[in-house]
Amino acid sequence: MVKSKLEQDIIDALEAVAPEHGIDIVDVEIVGATKAPCVRVRIDRLDGEGISLDEVTAQNAWVSDAVEKLDPISGSYTLEVSSPGMARPLRRPSDFERYIGSAVELVTTATEGRRKFKGTIAATDEQAVTLELEDGEQVSIPHGDVKKCALKPVYDFKGGKGDK
Repeated sequence: MVKSKLEQDIIDALEAVAPEHGIDIVDVEIVGATKAPCVRVRIDRLDGEGISLDEVTAQNAWVSDAVEKLDPISGSYTLEVSSPGMARPLRRPSDFERYIGSAVELVTTATEGRRKFKGTIAATDEQAVTLELEDGEQVSIPHGDVKKCALKPVYDFKGGKGDK
């Protein structure tokens, strides 16, 4: 996945210490104004179980220390540490492997033709991810061309309430 150098530097610094805490760094992105940006760090448990709000809170201190030690932004910034949420970002080949069969929304860096895709992850390897699009067409996209990809949440409003 395409990341800015600053985002990748933060990911590298966090991934160096995350396993000691049983944490997986899902994604890092820098958003907002240039003068006071927000460094958004999404974490999950390394064992694959979902992370609770209490666990996110407990991990906040070492994440903050690691980012502060790197000193990535010269001025003030906000650090936001959160769970990946339902629209979980996918950035590594192993993320795509874990979610084969799941619906995603993907944006590529391609400047010609189509850049946005909606579909289901049909297959993946170290070089590319193959999506089955909503119209049945299959497309293979090199991981290096993926700018952004996230699971497409499925909301079930009928669960447990009967068929009304």
